[in-house]
Amino acid sequence: MAIGTGRLPPLQLRPNTTPSRSTSPYHLAWTTIAALSAPPYPPVQPTDRPSKIQDVARAAGVSAMTVSRAINHPERLNPETLQRVRDAIASMRYVPNALASGLRLSRARLVAALLPTLVGPVFQELIQSLDHALNQHGYQLMIGRTGYDAAQEADLIRAIIQRRPDGIVMIGTAASEEGRALLQASRIPVVETWDLADTAIDMLVGFSHHAIGAAVAEHFVAKGHRQLGMVSGDDARARVRVAAYAQAAQAAGLPEVTVAFTPAPSTLGGGRRGLADVLLKHPEVTAVFCSSDTLALGALIEAQHQGLRVPQDLAVVGLGDQEFAKDTAPPLTTVRLDGTRIGQLAADMIVARSLDQPVDAHHVDIGFAITQRSSS
Repeated sequence: MAIGTGRLPPLQLRPNTTPSRSTSPYHLAWTTIAALSAPPYPPVQPTDRPSKIQDVARAAGVSAMTVSRAINHPERLNPETLQRVRDAIASMRYVPNALASGLRLSRARLVAALLPTLVGPVFQELIQSLDHALNQHGYQLMIGRTGYDAAQEADLIRAIIQRRPDGIVMIGTAASEEGRALLQASRIPVVETWDLADTAIDMLVGFSHHAIGAAVAEHFVAKGHRQLGMVSGDDARARVRVAAYAQAAQAAGLPEVTVAFTPAPSTLGGGRRGLADVLLKHPEVTAVFCSSDTLALGALIEAQHQGLRVPQDLAVVGLGDQEFAKDTAPPLTTVRLDGTRIGQLAADMIVARSLDQPVDAHHVDIGFAITQRSSS
């Protein structure tokens, strides 16, 4: 179905066919959001409220009707006036409200979640928890994909703000300065998750990727391993873990860590190729940290293919504690991330803010735990 009003472009909601529902880890209907393209704009200081069409009109020296015409029927304005209005829109980061024509008689009861990928299982627990908690309060969840791309993220944020949801949940912290500025200017409640940052936009629930990398290195060192390797995704959060893992190994007096990067999102094939690359460079590696359980499962398969015994010849640790981790052969040691709690806390924060209620803690570090199994 399509949601829209007036002459604004409709928001398309349709099942995502890649992957199919049968292979997707999410038991939700995927929302594909048509991104709105726009040039980069100079940064502005957010005001104490989102910009309105009247503010744009005053800044451009025109009427509100002219601003509306510039948005909906730009061909009806002379180029000079149109450019003046567009400059005012850009400088004030004004985003038209797609629900302004009477559809929104009360709260939208809609929350948007922005994920880097829809195909990986690592965020499944968080999304299911978030959806369940929001549904308990009568809110619906809309999902958009940022694709580990800052420009795509900014376009998606702009499209979502246009629909004026009651809240936005980011999986990870906002990657683009343009996206951050848009979110700050919108004054829509925002919860960033799956990370910690000193520069949170609004509210934050997550854990330290730096601490995870260091903890896994220390886990291997405590078990007597002297030559460490790592198979990692190439996204920003994974690279933080890589750096901390290598630093902890160096602090323990170990040789340089051998790292193989694989494109995000993670795949079994990426795990197999990553481990093969690590062992090709340094066959003496005896312990490998994989930046997801999917990569770790691929590494276990590759180790078996190469005739290596796990953990006798090669110890393997994953990240995420996915459902399959306890059923691998051998069962996978992994970093447990409490997605259920993250989703619940994020939902509670959004609902409280949308009802003008106080939020107990704006920044929450939920921590993590290494779940010890036979692979290490």
